[in-house]
Amino acid sequence: MTRRELARWGRQPVTVVVNLVFPVMLLLMFGYLVGGGRGVSGEYLDFLVPGMLALTMAFGLEGTMVAVTQDLDKGVIDRFRSMPMANGAVLVGRSAADMLQSALGLAVLLAVAAALGWRAQGGPADFLGAVGLLLLFRFAMLWIGIHLALVAGKPELVQAVQILVWPVGFLSNAFAAPRSMPDWLGTVVEWNPLSHTATAVRDLFGGPGGEPGHVWAAVVWPLALLAVFFPLAVRRFSRLSR
Repeated sequence: MTRRELARWGRQPVTVVVNLVFPVMLLLMFGYLVGGGRGVSGEYLDFLVPGMLALTMAFGLEGTMVAVTQDLDKGVIDRFRSMPMANGAVLVGRSAADMLQSALGLAVLLAVAAALGWRAQGGPADFLGAVGLLLLFRFAMLWIGIHLALVAGKPELVQAVQILVWPVGFLSNAFAAPRSMPDWLGTVVEWNPLSHTATAVRDLFGGPGGEPGHVWAAVVWPLALLAVFFPLAVRRFSRLSR
């Protein structure tokens, strides 16, 4: 199942390229066109890069939803159910392929950031820890996307979810410090799981805006989301298989 999902990359190279280039465009746009970084002390690029990495992990949810709903709409999953294979293989294959694509996208964005002059100030262990937190957050968002796709069932309904994903993504500290915002908005931003991941990654990278206390929250939040949406997705898929 994982090989099947990876084979889609060869058949849909434009989609793969767009998914890799879009976060790079956002990084360049906010780094050079919009910029600013209100409330940020230090180099804005050092603040922006971890936020963009976390935001990219969240926005990958949409691609997952589109792929799952397309399989549902075209009856591909019905054909899989007629084969001698475990039901869970469909979801695990989907998640494994998406995690590989997310790791590739993360590597591309880190390479572009390095080309722009960004450097991680921490050691190798801190760097790997930051990458691990980003992939853990992506894994949690991935299973949220799988569950929502199984509930939606139609690719057309994914657009309704996209309307919610973008505000949640931007309602974070990816581009600006919460202290520069109104008190009520800053409180909402600080509670956003994406903000916890971005803040923890900034701390591990040794950049401005990092706080050591957020590392545990960057682990607990994704695990909590997984504890909710993983069983929901499996249960929903099992009902489709009856």
